[in-house]
Amino acid sequence: MDPLRMTTHQQLFAVLTSAILFFLIIELVRRRKLREEYSWLWLLTGATMIVLVVWQQLLIIITLVIGAVSPVTTLLLFSLLFLLATAIHYSVIISRLSTNVKTLAQEHALLAGELERLRRR
Repeated sequence: MDPLRMTTHQQLFAVLTSAILFFLIIELVRRRKLREEYSWLWLLTGATMIVLVVWQQLLIIITLVIGAVSPVTTLLLFSLLFLLATAIHYSVIISRLSTNVKTLAQEHALLAGELERLRRR
């Protein structure tokens, strides 16, 4: 068996996992649990996984270019990099929202103080 080829079992698992991801994301958007603006990233990830698994030659080329041992390792590496990028992205969003909440709380306190001052007059 060629070490640079995925077994049928591995391919089937990867395609099935990607298809489940697709349906899960579409269902979350439909139920309004996930905003559409974030769904494209997950759908694109699922599509990329399917393309790489089905188009084995591309996956083998990428595996050779990055020096990975097998195509499965390449898929795992890209999955981890995707999750790292997603975590950083959400950390930036959370930081921005935390700053916005702090600013709003400070403005609210100032307005509440001003309202109290006006009521005393």
